[in-house]
Amino acid sequence: MTALRPSNRSVPMPRTGPEPVPVQPEQAAAALADFIRNHPRLMVLTGAGISTDSGIPDYRDASGAWKRRQPVQHQAFLADEGLRRRYWGRSLLGWPVMRNATPNRAHGYLAELEARGHVSLLVTQNVDRLHQRAGSRQVVDLHGRADQVVCMECGYRCDRDQVHGWCTDLNPGFLRFRASAAPDGDADLEVDFSGFRVADCPDCHGVLKPDVVFFGDYVPRERVSRALECLRSADGLLVVGSSLMVYSGLRFCRYGRDWGKPMAALNLGRTRADDMLDLRLNARITETLELCLEQLGPP
Repeated sequence: MTALRPSNRSVPMPRTGPEPVPVQPEQAAAALADFIRNHPRLMVLTGAGISTDSGIPDYRDASGAWKRRQPVQHQAFLADEGLRRRYWGRSLLGWPVMRNATPNRAHGYLAELEARGHVSLLVTQNVDRLHQRAGSRQVVDLHGRADQVVCMECGYRCDRDQVHGWCTDLNPGFLRFRASAAPDGDADLEVDFSGFRVADCPDCHGVLKPDVVFFGDYVPRERVSRALECLRSADGLLVVGSSLMVYSGLRFCRYGRDWGKPMAALNLGRTRADDMLDLRLNARITETLELCLEQLGPP
């Protein structure tokens, strides 16, 4: 049995060094198709880069550096009522962007690879549930799901839209504000949140939190165990749309390296695992996956 290392969703510094050389989707697709033919049963790990075409912003640029202020920390969210006011106030404007997003073609192409038998498990760092809506069946939501809310005191659960309805009722007129969407259902809004009223748990009046692994929190052990069991039996690992800057995703490349698993990454910009990869494809994701499926031929 593999001993699990702690899986904290921490915030490391980006790696430095030369930028990876971009390649055209046609070239990347040919290399990826060869990788899949040689390693036909893969575990796939996805990140924010696969959902940007669905209108959901990501956190990092091509170098792995932050594009915006770092996300909320788990312990700070629990301890700071003012931070919770700010979080839920901004979320009233930002969450509908994620809720209303639809799967893009890249999600569909990965579902097609699963249907053809090439994906034994898809592990996603995203919390948008777009892989499931695109048709992928074997999915682990590593960092949880943003459409549900849980009470940190009694475990009460409900749909996120219900909590947003309560917050809207408690703060009439707040929706007059306008702001651009930010990652994970946030919004770029800077106003005075001191008067914002946060909805508490209807059962115990405890703190309500999206059922998401915030930065600084730990990924549930059973999710990591399922992914590692799959990786051990898979022919290889394919990373799509992730810079792997947080350890909760990077760990699978480290285990893959230790176990001698062939590994490939399709991502615009560098990843934190570049020196571990057998195949590094700095190319546009959607076009590369589309051309790769064409080169693999009919199922």
